[in-house]
Amino acid sequence: MNDHLRISDRVANMKKSAIHEMTRLSKEIEDVAFLSWAKPTSDTPEHIKEAAIQAIREGLVGGYSETAGILPLREEIVKKLERDNDIQANVSEVLVTVGAIEGLSAAVMAIIDPGDEVILPSPTYSTHIRQVLLASGKPVLVPLIEEKGYLWDIDAVKRSITPRTKAIMYCSPSNPTGTVFSETQLQELARIALDHDLIVITDEAYEYFTFDGKNHFSIGSLPNMEKRVVSTYTFTKTYAMTGWRIGYLHASKELIPQISKAHIPFAICAPVISQYAALAALKGPQDCVQKFRAHYLAMRNVMCERLDRLGSVFEYQKPEGSYLMFPRIRIKEGGDSLSFCKKLLREAKVSATPGIAFGDSGESHLRLSFCVPEQTIHKAFDRMETYFKN
Repeated sequence: MNDHLRISDRVANMKKSAIHEMTRLSKEIEDVAFLSWAKPTSDTPEHIKEAAIQAIREGLVGGYSETAGILPLREEIVKKLERDNDIQANVSEVLVTVGAIEGLSAAVMAIIDPGDEVILPSPTYSTHIRQVLLASGKPVLVPLIEEKGYLWDIDAVKRSITPRTKAIMYCSPSNPTGTVFSETQLQELARIALDHDLIVITDEAYEYFTFDGKNHFSIGSLPNMEKRVVSTYTFTKTYAMTGWRIGYLHASKELIPQISKAHIPFAICAPVISQYAALAALKGPQDCVQKFRAHYLAMRNVMCERLDRLGSVFEYQKPEGSYLMFPRIRIKEGGDSLSFCKKLLREAKVSATPGIAFGDSGESHLRLSFCVPEQTIHKAFDRMETYFKN
């Protein structure tokens, strides 16, 4: 009998996640100042929790919902898409998913054949790269222009297109850089998609968290892009509902049935209790979202002030959105980003995410999260100031 495990090549050849490796190591050390987790530290608003409790009491959550999600929730999503994203939709074009992640995975599986190429910005959210790999596709990473605030290099995108290119995939506001891609840049991407018969897959998880007069723009609202865009969104960031695992996507009536074919074996349906919570989130007061945004803006400014005091160690582009930033490591002693972050964790008890997790051009950077209490930021930077001084 052969004891060798028959693991698929696409999984066996996939590198261990640097993000989750840092999470594992962080749990081995006491009193860590966490700036590495891209999840809100705020609790889910009370009216959302109460709606979930009420749904339990009424016996609404014990079974499956229909695959696409409960109708009242999809009706509210349609209203939200028109109001906030300028996307005209109907309920048949909405799919409720297990967070944005599962929706993105289902979309990639529905669109990508083995060997197909997907253009992604670099740095980009590491899970997007892995979703393409799991579909046996080829991620083609196009470096963003760091000195211009991590903007798309449109000419580089055009040069990256081959006969195997099938899609462009990105997140805006960006994880990890906090860039908010402008309407002008996205119009240029849309033109490329139209000229080369490509699908665009978006991750718009941080849509409500933009700063300094920047506005989020959904490429799915552009003329002639209705059948070419899969737009994914999530309740987890907007309403501090990461543990509820609930999101949704919008696509054309032609694409939705194909994406649903992948959604069913992944999930059957999104958690029903979370669907009722999401319904309450959309129908209830929205001041909680503005409160979260105000907190993130204040914490961004605090983190920038503290980074300015470590100018000999880091340089950074001020993020225009999300609750993440991506400073470059200036010191030669920094080494590779994973080693740098491991050393920072062991010797200063500060947890950050190595930039290499977000693509090769993320090397020599680290991702810091400012969706945390102010005292956590000061605790981490006090420790780093002492550490780098010594």
